[in-house]
Amino acid sequence: MGLYIIIGVIVIILIGGLVTYNSFIRLNNKVKEAFSTMDVYLKKRWDLVPNLVETVKGYAKHEKETFKEVVNLRNSVYDNMSNEEKIKTNEELSKGISKIMALAESYPDLKASENFKNLSKELTKIEDDIANARKYYNGTVRIYNNKVEMFPSNIVAKIFGYKVKAMFEIREEERENVNVEL
Repeated sequence: MGLYIIIGVIVIILIGGLVTYNSFIRLNNKVKEAFSTMDVYLKKRWDLVPNLVETVKGYAKHEKETFKEVVNLRNSVYDNMSNEEKIKTNEELSKGISKIMALAESYPDLKASENFKNLSKELTKIEDDIANARKYYNGTVRIYNNKVEMFPSNIVAKIFGYKVKAMFEIREEERENVNVEL
């Protein structure tokens, strides 16, 4: 009788472990899917940046430092980056784009340019798409991270090497207004 209880407990633990392992697989795949969705919009913005820089550069020739920052970031090979590198680089790129858009406020001719208006409208749409994809990604990562950190699933996570994933967050300095001095 005692042997059956021990075997029963072992079977229950094994089934629980398998169910938990499979839930990690499912959640990890959801995180990958969420990042892929966001990555599409990040790549669209990535490809839009050179056009934006060139358009603004023609009007604001003396703002070389701002353009240099953005161009240096943009010269990285996007497809060869890890997900973490993409997140970090896009955070920096967001800061540079904000500065460029703030610069546009100082140049009425630029703001009136049809090319700039179209790029600005497209960028706004992409930024909205990124914000929505970021919400989905962060929600999925939150669920995954809870599973990694909570007992008893954290035991399975440690055994199989599942680790907490980074959220896509803005940094503190990005929350502040951009100061542009001409």
